[in-house]
Order: sequence, then structure tokens, then C-alpha cells
Amino acid sequence: MTRRREPQDRGAGAAVSPWRGTTPELLIAAALVTAAATAGYAMAGWAGLSVVAVATAAIALVVLRALMPRLTPVPAKKARERPRAPMLTGYYRRRHEVQTAMTSRGYYDGQLRPVLEHLLAARLAERHGIHLYADPAAARSVLCRNPRDAGLWRWIDPAARPAGPAQGARDRPAIPRHTLARLINRLEEL
Repeated sequence: MTRRREPQDRGAGAAVSPWRGTTPELLIAAALVTAAATAGYAMAGWAGLSVVAVATAAIALVVLRALMPRLTPVPAKKARERPRAPMLTGYYRRRHEVQTAMTSRGYYDGQLRPVLEHLLAARLAERHGIHLYADPAAARSVLCRNPRDAGLWRWIDPAARPAGPAQGARDRPAIPRHTLARLINRLEEL
């Protein structure tokens, strides 16, 4: 008794060739191209054969492009391409926050002030050994080194931060552009 051999399993990850089982179609296509090339040569010589060869190549490329399976994107390539969009999105989001903070005091108190306060706390702790919340007087003396900077403290003072939604925030003026620029410059200098 002869046992029929089963095809060996090539594993779950093995890809099956898209050309598998297409031998009859390929033979018919080769016969048609040969017949067209012979007819072209018989009708117009080498020029006719050249036209048939060029037309066949163009048609073959179009058909192959349509029949080829779509490639799946490589995860590593997608990972390399992704950081660009969030980075720009983050930039524009931060830019929007800064611009809105200059027109709305409530937005400044709710969105930008906590970011600036956190940056101040980090700079003071890392570079000066001062804890912003435990020793606000020392923090103020480091931030406001000269009389020109004395007005900056009220914009970042943790004790003056509104606890909840700021009542009357619309009535209070927003942070002026030059004050915000000076505050950011001082934070960078710390």
C-alpha cells in the first residue's frame, strides 16, 4: 500500500508564493506573446517586433502591479516615522497655550501657570537646592534677583495660585507678553 505524501508544513510564518498554481496561465501568456511577436515581425520586420516587445513589457508591468499582493508596513519603519507628527502637534499645542494665556487670565492660571511653576520648582531643586513649596521666600529671592524682576513673583507664586476655577478670572488682566517673556527668560537663566 502506497501512502500519499502530505506536503510538509512550513510553519505558521512561512509565506505562500503568489505564483503557486499559475503555470497554465503563464504558459498561455507566453504563447500569446510569441504569436504576437511573430506576427509583428512578419508584418513590419524588426520595427514590428520592437513595438510588440515594448507593448508586452508595459502590459506585463501593469498586470503584475495589479496582481501583486500589497506589502504590509514594517512595524519598525512605522515606529521611526511616528515621532514627527506628535512632536509638531506638541509644539503647536504649547504655542496655542502660550498665546491663549496672554489673552485669558483663567487660561493662564489653569494651563500655563502650573507648567511654569513646575519648571521653577525643578530648576530651584536641581540647581539651587531650594524647595519651592517649603521655602518660597528663598525661591523668590533667587527668581527675583533685581527690582526689575520683582513683579514676576506674583505670576508664579504657589501661594497665590487659585485653588479651583478662578472666580472673576475674566475681570483680571491676562499676563502681558513682555512679562511672560521675562518670566521665561528668568526660568531659563536659573
